[in-house]
Amino acid sequence: MLRLKIILQSKILLYICLIIVISISLIRVNINQKSIYNINDNSFIGIIDNIKIDDDKYTFILKAKENLKCTYYYKDINDVNNFNIGDKVQVLGKLNIPMNNTTPNTFNYKKYLKYNNINYTLTVTNIKIIKKNKNILYILKDKLIKYVDKFKSKSYLNMFIFGNKDELTEGVYEQYQRLSVSHVFAISGMHVSLFSGILLKLLKRLRDNIKYPIVIVFLLFYAYLTNFAASILRSISFFITSFVNKKYDLNLDSINIFILSISILLIIIPNLIVNIGFIYSSVISYGLIKHSSLIKGNYIIKSIKISTIANLYSIPITLRTTYKYNLLGIVNNLIVVPFVSFILYPLSLIILIIKPLDGIYFKIINIFEVIVNKLFILDISFIKLSTITIIIYYILLTIFFMSYEKKYLVLMLITLLFNKYIYLLDNSYYAYTLDVGQGDSILIKHKDSNILIDTGGKVDSNYLYTNNTIMFLKSIGAYQIDYLILTHGDFDHMGEAINLVNNFKVEKVIFNCGEFNELEQELIQTLDKKHIKYYSCISNIDNMYFLQTKEYDNENDNSNVIYTELNGYKFMFMGDASTTTEKEILNKYNLLDIDVLKVGHHGSKTSSGKEFIDGTNPKYSIISVGKNNRYGHPNKEVLDNLSNSKIYRTDQDGSIMFKIKNNKLKIETCSP
Repeated sequence: MLRLKIILQSKILLYICLIIVISISLIRVNINQKSIYNINDNSFIGIIDNIKIDDDKYTFILKAKENLKCTYYYKDINDVNNFNIGDKVQVLGKLNIPMNNTTPNTFNYKKYLKYNNINYTLTVTNIKIIKKNKNILYILKDKLIKYVDKFKSKSYLNMFIFGNKDELTEGVYEQYQRLSVSHVFAISGMHVSLFSGILLKLLKRLRDNIKYPIVIVFLLFYAYLTNFAASILRSISFFITSFVNKKYDLNLDSINIFILSISILLIIIPNLIVNIGFIYSSVISYGLIKHSSLIKGNYIIKSIKISTIANLYSIPITLRTTYKYNLLGIVNNLIVVPFVSFILYPLSLIILIIKPLDGIYFKIINIFEVIVNKLFILDISFIKLSTITIIIYYILLTIFFMSYEKKYLVLMLITLLFNKYIYLLDNSYYAYTLDVGQGDSILIKHKDSNILIDTGGKVDSNYLYTNNTIMFLKSIGAYQIDYLILTHGDFDHMGEAINLVNNFKVEKVIFNCGEFNELEQELIQTLDKKHIKYYSCISNIDNMYFLQTKEYDNENDNSNVIYTELNGYKFMFMGDASTTTEKEILNKYNLLDIDVLKVGHHGSKTSSGKEFIDGTNPKYSIISVGKNNRYGHPNKEVLDNLSNSKIYRTDQDGSIMFKIKNNKLKIETCSP
């Protein structure tokens, strides 16, 4: 025991141990675990967990031989009302391989599921109960979920009790994220500390050997209610390790307890190493524990110090994951943190017992949201932080807290700013065809010049592709759009334009020839409010030429057809122009040997006529098209016409990047 005490009291040994554990965990999570299921399997038996009902969609986790993420589209709510958490069921359906992100630097659903030990999603056709649940844990969880669902304030109760943010009003959580206060609403150490503190006071008459194990059992049940949220597990691990330290008189200080608890947790659950909630919680907690001696003064001073330390430690993680930082986040936290910590969260526990207070709590929530909407947002966008930048930042941060010399803060800022503007040193030309489903969106980038052709639209999905587009733009240093060019007024080409200009800096907008339709007029109203200049039916901007020859009587043929040369490589973007426009353009311009052709109208048979393809002779052809789209795009005849070129399709290849550097063309895809 004495030898163990000596080892555990050595910070150097514990740090080395943590580095080894982190390294092994990273290796373990990146090892491809082969599924026990075959893609053709269609019948599965398991336990229902994590139920969610949304409109006509019933989703749940099936705990079978291997976890499956299940989706069941029901016709009648009674079809699913009889299913409860813990029920053993037989499920029939079709296995699906989850998709990777098809836009670079955005959320990867396949990896997310993999890190949660899920290899397949399942589209369910039938569910049959084999055995109703009798497990007391499932029964308690199911009853509590259904009980909370009856409250007016259920959206916040679900968030505070179960860690489920899905029921918040649309845009509310996004507002919290923009204000840099969303971490307050994540179930974390604050909740565990409050919960455990209440329990310890209630059990204060009991001996430590009795009351601490009781509290641990309650905390583990709490973790079960939150589906073992990563930040909760970290906090509980720290609590348990602290108890062991006290029980066996190991004489470990807080930082040693923290490192030891993190190491043990990662050994047991290596997947936590890639969980963003765990990373945030761990890094911020480490900073606050490490520098707890600095957190002195009255409440306001202590709050400022806590918020400052937490921000200094979390900035690289925020920038790595969201590509932006709110400069006023510290100020906003001074308002939001105490409101949530001392009012919203404690009340959420109280009204579970005293339900009549629900109405008052609901009004308090409304007041809180009004206050939050008055807070300040001053976002600064950042290119995706490189690993070396993050390492340098934390080295400088460590030196600063050892020496308290302000020059290291300056060096930290310089490091971040260098990463922010490093793209200006890149002399390459880029042309990105972004995967926006059944639609078009193309970015032309060179240093700080950014031109976006079309925005895509939500034609076949409820998913907001613009959020992906904005995140991608920021991640590569496209902090503003100099020109937003809309080839024409169809929804699949400009349906996301309003959302884009409302959430991103756009300098000028260019429309095609012809009268403005309703969609274009709606956008113009937004542009006028924001004082954004717009033009229509122009002939050229910078090095881009608009080849339309006359005004037609339909939106597709009025598409802006754009020709440009990027470092000597010829690019042509056809919008939805038909063979009629193609013939006119061929007669007027000499366009032989186009390097990259963005094929017209998503590969529809109305475009890409043989005469036009032979006349332009593209080396590479891009078809922007939605996966399994209802139009049957691309057409086989069009594919035959393009057979002499290398064809890229967004439904098969995801987003496609053409990079020109030193007169050499490099092509990369972001495949599903």
